Amino acid sequence: MLKTIASLLFICLFSINSFAQQPKKPNASEIYQSIEKLNFLGSVLYVAAHPDDENTRLISYMANHVKARTAYLSLTRGDGGQNLIGPEIRELLGVIRTQELLAARRTDGGTQRFTRANDFGYSKHPDETLAIWNKEEVLSDVVLAIRQFKPDVIINRFDHRSPGTTHGHHTSSAMLSVEAFDLAGDATAYSSQVKQYGTWQPKREFFNTSYWFYGSQEKFDAADKSNLLNFDVGEYYPSSGLSNTEIASLSRSQHKSQGFGNTGTRGEQTEYIELVKGEMPKDKNNVFDGIDTSWNRVKGGKAIGELLEKVQTDYNFNNPSASLKALMSAYTLIQNLEDSHWKTIKTEEIKAIISACSGLYLEAVAKESTSTLNNKIQLNIEAINRSASNIELLSLTKSDDGKTITKNITLANNVSKKEALEYYVSNEDNYSVPYWLEEKGTLGMYKVKNKNWIGLPETLRTATVKFNLKIEGTPISFTKAIIYKTNDPVKGEVYKPFEIIPEASAKISEKVIIFENDSQKEIPVVVKAGRDNLEGSITLNYPKGWSVFPKQQKINIEHKGQEQTVIFTIIPPKNQNEGTITPKVTIGNNVYTKELIEIDYDHIPFQTVLLPSETKIVRLDIKKRGENIAYIEGAGDVVPESLKQIGYNVVIISPEDITPENLNKFDAVVVGIRAYNTVEALNYRQEALFDFVKNGGNMIVQYNTSHRIKVDNIAPYSLTLSRDRVTDEFADVTFVNPNHEVLNSPNKITQEDFKGWTQERGLYFPKEWSNEFTPILSMHDKGETAKTGSLLVAKHGKGHYIYTGLSFFREFPAGVSGAYRLFANMLSIGKEDIDNKSEIKN
Repeated sequence: MLKTIASLLFICLFSINSFAQQPKKPNASEIYQSIEKLNFLGSVLYVAAHPDDENTRLISYMANHVKARTAYLSLTRGDGGQNLIGPEIRELLGVIRTQELLAARRTDGGTQRFTRANDFGYSKHPDETLAIWNKEEVLSDVVLAIRQFKPDVIINRFDHRSPGTTHGHHTSSAMLSVEAFDLAGDATAYSSQVKQYGTWQPKREFFNTSYWFYGSQEKFDAADKSNLLNFDVGEYYPSSGLSNTEIASLSRSQHKSQGFGNTGTRGEQTEYIELVKGEMPKDKNNVFDGIDTSWNRVKGGKAIGELLEKVQTDYNFNNPSASLKALMSAYTLIQNLEDSHWKTIKTEEIKAIISACSGLYLEAVAKESTSTLNNKIQLNIEAINRSASNIELLSLTKSDDGKTITKNITLANNVSKKEALEYYVSNEDNYSVPYWLEEKGTLGMYKVKNKNWIGLPETLRTATVKFNLKIEGTPISFTKAIIYKTNDPVKGEVYKPFEIIPEASAKISEKVIIFENDSQKEIPVVVKAGRDNLEGSITLNYPKGWSVFPKQQKINIEHKGQEQTVIFTIIPPKNQNEGTITPKVTIGNNVYTKELIEIDYDHIPFQTVLLPSETKIVRLDIKKRGENIAYIEGAGDVVPESLKQIGYNVVIISPEDITPENLNKFDAVVVGIRAYNTVEALNYRQEALFDFVKNGGNMIVQYNTSHRIKVDNIAPYSLTLSRDRVTDEFADVTFVNPNHEVLNSPNKITQEDFKGWTQERGLYFPKEWSNEFTPILSMHDKGETAKTGSLLVAKHGKGHYIYTGLSFFREFPAGVSGAYRLFANMLSIGKEDIDNKSEIKN
């Protein structure tokens, strides 16, 4: 019984049907390809560390050419990356990148899996990575993935034998995979898993190598390849009109938050994999050599294979429903299999084919996009058979009460059957938010309260309707998650997930509020109603030494979805201090302390996230000179908002507005992160910016990568970027030039200002610079040489040009006091005797 339940959960684990997507409507060619996959009983698990690490060429090749079940195990959700499409970072970026991976798998035909590892940022060595991740827990998740997916073949993206040569997460993913290869088949390893899923021993394991790992194409060409398999992954698929590499490019292009849009290629392209565990195939072009991938693999499978082989041979592209009788016979035989693993997998596969062949359309649509617990909602049910096949709708089963509603309706060809149902969302339902964010984890690990959810790409939807049918005389059921859809005048039909949310949520827009002096501030708190007629009260939890007025306010919101803004006055202490404020909404006997966050991008489904509603408040001892700041946006950060917090007047300017007349209004110009990687137009505005500095302005350029620089000169003097970085946020910081103005005026910078930094000290420091630059700081990770390029200052004419790789874009959102004080000094440099320019007119 346990293994049957585990198998059902397993289907959910690897389902690629992302909620809020329009239902998949396969054409005749796609149905045929699904039948081909139905007749292949072999599995490949691809393993790497992050979203976008996967080799989509190989995943697509295995899924679409070989026809193997192919899954990508990404150890993390990419929470530590940068976001090129919006302001979301950390947990919210992880939600976006999870959905981008699911979109990639929908494109290349694979499925998706994760562990509980949190992408805490760049790591230089697996020793550091595995200490922060909790090696045993992540290893157990990798073993779990193998036992659930049961791959015949594992392919690692990275080399487990080269620690310290690449991202520590990368090497760790391969090391854990290699270790898990043996442990998955050991009944004494993680024995609690064995009770549910049994053991599994993969046949062989490979490393997906290439010339890059050898240092050059020449070295790779000369290398011994006797231990390597190779595949031409440039296969062309006439049924789709695309080559495998074109599909792979479309898949990779789903990683939009990382700027990985990819141009498709055509023609021959070879991929290599090196055997690292198990038995070498005799056929160097067949990763499944020696493995029975036919239906003969399972007891009782021979008859199924013969039947489905005939379905494939006799398939009518003009009338796929002609295969339904044989498919239903095969479906019945599959239900009698003793092998629960393949029974579960192939049941879901053949059901999807049966649905597609019959043109079956089953849908349960809520009249509203959200509901709270203990609430009734109205559903619109639709069922239509678009074939000449004999199909009856016997009954409907709702997951709210498990009761079956008898229908006994014949679904005539192309005649839609619709009706309304009532559905009760009970207190036992879960909020439909990312399960891995429900409880606070650690720096390196997410906490998952329900162990059965570990590895799931998304939270399971509990609100469902089961359509119980009879097709060609054989009973069969299809379970559909309740969804919501509407019509947009531009986009047309738009699908959204049906979400279960709290009856109240609260947010403070600013996640960090800086008090630059002891003056009080009025802080708006927004309460949102998840239901009609919301009445209650709101208070603020706040740290010792601070004062809040009033202590409590009433909440009264008439309609669901509406918001009420209340204003609290916060009075800071006289001296530097920091803490956290949390809104607390009380409705009857229930208390709500979370913020409801919505993520809405066209390339992924609409996402609803609940996170603790917390805002850091900082009474900051800070002085500054200058007032008006021009900000040139790059890849996205909250630096402009952060500078406004400490009293600067910040104006976002576009490249076309960079003129001497416009720049004359400002005391300083700040260039956003990776602006020189993303804004090509800046190449034609650099001289204007350098002239601004000559005339007395300050220019601060934040980090860029050395790859794909779009400007000829990033500085008025010689400056060469590198990949140097300091990932240890606790690394010692030495003042190379302690008497330099930037460390002393108007704020005295001390070692205290480098405490409390988050994720890293900085990244992509320059490695070479001309004598005009003065290095200010020195720092390094354990076992490395000192890096002095994190903060460079050069006098240029009457002003100053500053280049910094320090991660201000991470420290400001975390409310790190020292980061604000240092940045204020950078903006103020050289301005002791210069009056502030007049306030900018609108």
